[in-house]
Amino acid sequence: MKNIYSILILAVSIIIVNPLLSQKSGKELSEPVTGIEVGNLAPDFTMENHKGKTISLSDLKGKVVLIDFWASWCRPCRKENPNVVAAYNKYSKAKFKNGKGFEVLGVSLDNRKENWIKAIEKDNLYWDNHVSDLKGWKNAAAAQYKVFSIPTNVLIDADGVILAKNLRGKDLHMSLDKLVTKFK
Repeated sequence: MKNIYSILILAVSIIIVNPLLSQKSGKELSEPVTGIEVGNLAPDFTMENHKGKTISLSDLKGKVVLIDFWASWCRPCRKENPNVVAAYNKYSKAKFKNGKGFEVLGVSLDNRKENWIKAIEKDNLYWDNHVSDLKGWKNAAAAQYKVFSIPTNVLIDADGVILAKNLRGKDLHMSLDKLVTKFK
């Protein structure tokens, strides 16, 4: 009888304790995986800017970031640039629920540096974060994010989590408005 009682206690212990040991904590369950879908942690990348300085997406952690894939030769991109400039002007110093400020990380799919620089100047894209490897459609970041057409953009929060993709015009502003901290 003692052996049956011991076996019964052992079996109940295994049934109760084993699932508890195999469960992950709530934090581990909620951490996003790296990927390119909404809710994923945006993959990091590093490239040189138009002045030769190396910039990584992770350098902008703590701010809401729009990764903007574009090119000087892309007419729809150039038509969207004034909207991106307006968003930058409106939100660059804003306080967000998750982060301080808004940055644009422009990723150019140009292959001619002089055309890229002229477009930055002509379209008044005066933020510091412009990068390109000057490989056109073979741009490493564009391949990593599976960019097959431009303009394409990815909005990420201060922790690097993808919030939305392909926001243009008023949709970009409306999405950013939702993230801004409202003081009463």
